[in-house]
Amino acid sequence: MTNQQIQLTWEDPTTGERREPKLNLPIAFGREFARLPAELNGQPVARMLLNSNEVSRYHALITWENNQLIVIDQGSVNGVLVNGQRQPRSVLNNGDTLQIGPYTMMVSVANNATPATPPITSPPSLIQFNPNTNIPDPSLPSARPVTPLGSNFPPPAFQAEQIVVQAIHATGLPVDECDYLAVGGGLGSFIWSDLLRISGVRAEKIMALGLEPEPYARYKRLCLNSQIPLHERLRSNSDSCPDNIWGWPSYAWREAWHDLTTGKPNTALRYLWQVFGEPTFAETYTPRAANVFDSIDREAKRISWNQIYRYGRVRAIRKTDDGRYCVAYSRGQGNHAFLVSRYIHLATGYPAIQFLPDLQAYREKYQDFKSVVNAYEAHDHVYEQLERQGGTVLIRGRGIVASRIVQRIYEARRKNTNITVLHLMRSPKPQGNKFQKAQRLVKNHYEFQPFNWPKACWSGELRVMLEQATPDERKRLLTDWGGTTTADRYDWQQITEDGLKEGWYQITFGDVLTVERDAKNRTLTQIQEKGFGQMKLTADFIVDATGLDAKVQANPLLDDLVKHYNLPLNYLGRLVVANNFEIPEMRNGKGQMYVAGAITLGGPYAAVDSFLGLQYSALVAVDGLAAARAPGVGRLNPFSSFGQWLKWVLNQSP
Repeated sequence: MTNQQIQLTWEDPTTGERREPKLNLPIAFGREFARLPAELNGQPVARMLLNSNEVSRYHALITWENNQLIVIDQGSVNGVLVNGQRQPRSVLNNGDTLQIGPYTMMVSVANNATPATPPITSPPSLIQFNPNTNIPDPSLPSARPVTPLGSNFPPPAFQAEQIVVQAIHATGLPVDECDYLAVGGGLGSFIWSDLLRISGVRAEKIMALGLEPEPYARYKRLCLNSQIPLHERLRSNSDSCPDNIWGWPSYAWREAWHDLTTGKPNTALRYLWQVFGEPTFAETYTPRAANVFDSIDREAKRISWNQIYRYGRVRAIRKTDDGRYCVAYSRGQGNHAFLVSRYIHLATGYPAIQFLPDLQAYREKYQDFKSVVNAYEAHDHVYEQLERQGGTVLIRGRGIVASRIVQRIYEARRKNTNITVLHLMRSPKPQGNKFQKAQRLVKNHYEFQPFNWPKACWSGELRVMLEQATPDERKRLLTDWGGTTTADRYDWQQITEDGLKEGWYQITFGDVLTVERDAKNRTLTQIQEKGFGQMKLTADFIVDATGLDAKVQANPLLDDLVKHYNLPLNYLGRLVVANNFEIPEMRNGKGQMYVAGAITLGGPYAAVDSFLGLQYSALVAVDGLAAARAPGVGRLNPFSSFGQWLKWVLNQSP
């Protein structure tokens, strides 16, 4: 049959973003285009490149034979899985799941049980952070203009490649100077400033621009919104301490000491055993949120963060004619100023929250911001109503946030058992990602891993492997290591098992066609479900737990910087950085610009948005400053490092 077309739908293994190509048959899958056939029986072949080491060079072929859709394994190493079963040759039906390496795809066959109403497949909408309050604001348009350049500020001089410093002074607006400037004011800025202080730089030589004085303010808010209260545990390691670059004493030691001195020896020993035996013999230790924030408060006072931090919304950054950088920022409505600095560190964090397009369409149609919410928005009213009245919640997404939402609903059921959960997933997850001989555990379609990346990505052999890899190799490695995972916590696994057995928790697979409101003002989600045609799911609330967005285009400052200086982006659309996290194209004489966080994913480091990832990027960046003989920056040696650690223990200024 000629011109037969199918649609393949999957979530990108690295970022979780949706991919939905429509392709004509036949289709060849493989790791290298050169190994895939260009024609088959005289027909042109659609060639689908899957960049993963778990995918063979010519892995599989989908073709049409005897009025049937057939997938054929082409002698691949890891095989082809159809609906979770390895098959050398298999018929594909509408809605079947096809797994090739880390790619789990839903197959939709055109003209064969295709839904009358096509799924909403536009790119994910965004919930922007309010540029003045740093709070997720669903009232902002999802496609607001990204240019930071207003009609009056920054001035016309900012259109130039290099700015004459004298022209900035001529504007009459305030102009300050510093040696080191951290843009963002969050955890990335704090960790970089902390390391500069430890390396010998005085507080008055450093400035950090941000919107909130506490460096963890946005992170804390997102934790609380996604139902991680202060007494709960974060998905972080014991020795990933933003307040302590040495990682000793770790959070586990500190918590054990606290419990030991307050008459709780059993729990103290349990924390130490967890660190000793994790993850093989014990559950991985993770710190309590309150302990993390309290420790950062202590370190902020020690390094004089209140002197370093300055309120300001950065509008644009430009190179200057004297080998520095000029930052235009706003201190309030109509209150503008400039900062000129030799060394800049960008750590702007996630600029927006991903919001599924069908849910965005629902909210725009009904102006209902209570029934349909994002897990990162404030939505405590959902659980308060459930505890009072009971009801049904539909959850979208299956990562760490979705697991925490399920736990929160489980806690609500202690007050009201008339609560049910419908968990809508796009496709089954029959097996976890593999890399070499290791494979991740999957239970009930959740893929488990203690942290968001394999632990060796932080400071082990996988980190070294990624640093030494070419861009193409990095893409394959990050694909194999990535994926939508949740923490390997015993209590979460038990909640899921109990919910499935007791019937109050149900998992459904399918593509969303529409989201409407019924006559009783409940949400009505129509899906195309595998094997059952169209189906309607009714719920009192829908919680979108699909994550955060780090695209350059979603951040006005970064988007302007990339366009103005024509900066290269990697395959994920993030900034290209050197192994020390410098942006080489932004070098300006002796001036250097470094960057950290999610905007660097796809480069030399995998876990860029973690506590330890921010610490590592700061370490190599400050190392680069020391090599460039930046003023006041001294390399830490065993003696100076031990001396600074003693000052940390005694809570003395660096």
